[in-house]
Amino acid sequence: MFELESKEYDIFISHTGGKEEEYSTFEDKLQSAHDFEYKNYSQLEEDKITEESIESQINPVGAVIILSGLYNKYKNIIQKQIDIAVKLDKPIIVIRPFGMEDIPPELEKISVDVIGWNAPCIVDAIEENYQN
Repeated sequence: MFELESKEYDIFISHTGGKEEEYSTFEDKLQSAHDFEYKNYSQLEEDKITEESIESQINPVGAVIILSGLYNKYKNIIQKQIDIAVKLDKPIIVIRPFGMEDIPPELEKISVDVIGWNAPCIVDAIEENYQN
């Protein structure tokens, strides 16, 4: 029997320049997902939050993940990441704040999907909206 080759998904996860708990929790969810391989192009160094560095991180990916629970606190940084993703025509998947249903309306407007913290749902959203 032939083994199926697994695909590696190149993604960008919104960040603030430091490793927030929500960011770490999201990465743990992805790592726990069965049969899902990914490469995260986010670079968490604070000095990597220039427009040029963000664009170089987002350019090679097939999906951008926005952690909406960090949006209000770090709106300027995350909005810059969103603007670049929109400019590069990348699909944006928004993750609801942990344990909540509502997201900022401006995020809902630009997203291709809004999902919660269930690992299979996250994987499905990435696989369904991924652009090569």
